Amino acid sequence: QVQLVESGGGLVQGGGSLRLSCAASGRTFSSYGMGWFRQAPGLEREFVAAISRRGGFTYYTDSVKGRFTISRDNAKNAVYLQMNSLKPEDTAVYYCAAGTYYYNQPMGTDYWGQGTQVTVSS
Repeated sequence: QVQLVESGGGLVQGGGSLRLSCAASGRTFSSYGMGWFRQAPGLEREFVAAISRRGGFTYYTDSVKGRFTISRDNAKNAVYLQMNSLKPEDTAVYYCAAGTYYYNQPMGTDYWGQGTQVTVSS
C-alpha cells in the first residue's frame, strides 16, 4: 500500500508560480506511475499530468502543456508539479495519485493523497 501526502499549495497571483510536492510512503514507490489530478468546485476531478516509473516519460492535459512540469525523485519517494504562468482557471484542489502510467493518455489510479488547495487570483 502507498500513502501520499501533498504539500505546497497556497494563494498566488495570476502569472505566478507554485511547486507542489507529494511524499510517498512504502518501499515500492518506483514501481508506480505517478501523477496529479485537480478538482475545481462544482466540477469533476480531472487529470493534469503523469510521469512513468523511472521518470523517462511524461504526459499532460492540453490546458497545462508548456506551463506545468511533473518530475519525480525515486530516491526521495517524491513527485513534484512545477506550475508556472498560473491562471485563475487553475484554481482547484490538487491531488497526487499513484497507479499505472499509460503512454499518451491519462494514468490509471490506485492510491490518492488528501489534496492541497491552489488558488490563483486575477
